[in-house]
Amino acid sequence: MSDNVLTVRLQKFIADAGVCSRRAAEEFIKNGKVTVNGEKAEIGMKINPEKDRVAVNGKALRNRENPKSYFMLYKPRGYVTTMKDEEGRRCITDLLHGISQRVFPVGRLDKDSEGLLILTNDGDLALRLAHPSKHFPKTYRVTVNGEITPDEIKKLTAGVVLDDGYKTEPCIIKSQKRDDGKTIMYITITEGKNRQIRRMLETINAEVIILKRISYGALNLTGVAVGKYRVLTPEEIKYLKSL
Repeated sequence: MSDNVLTVRLQKFIADAGVCSRRAAEEFIKNGKVTVNGEKAEIGMKINPEKDRVAVNGKALRNRENPKSYFMLYKPRGYVTTMKDEEGRRCITDLLHGISQRVFPVGRLDKDSEGLLILTNDGDLALRLAHPSKHFPKTYRVTVNGEITPDEIKKLTAGVVLDDGYKTEPCIIKSQKRDDGKTIMYITITEGKNRQIRRMLETINAEVIILKRISYGALNLTGVAVGKYRVLTPEEIKYLKSL
């Protein structure tokens, strides 16, 4: 197909249709779950939204962009950050009653963690925010058993080597000891490795009791109850697009 103004990359079209993020769309294409005009799609394809017929898992997509939507969810513990789970576990989609658009999460929180998640059907924004080059801060409130020493704090803030050999970037940590023998830590990181906070604390043998993401850049959970969501304000959307 010729490269002209009418064509768009296939993964962008799928993301704009609200099916998933562009990164997930690439996986669908690689796994043979996407067809264009009845033929199996390939990575790098461009399509004409006005003429080509695109289907994901046999379901045809509408050849138009959905209106962009942006939400903030307070994910509770016990829910997985997926739109559907093959193991039958509770998913964040169970919490999205009233949202007619098909949205997907920007980043993840593991099943045993809670806190702030951004949800959108804006594939371009989701891809930009998830890109490794985006070093914007995310802050977590972490409760651990026992006391964390100043030397351990210093080690964590300087960067530690995770179990896969990756060394984390410097971070900011504030801690306070509780009377019940536990420690509350506020950890601000600019990365987003899988289960990064838990894996960082494993390097000092700290037992995590509660892990909660309390802010995503300048956004925080003020006014959002556990298990609930709200629409982002125009100012918040503008802020995210500026990152």
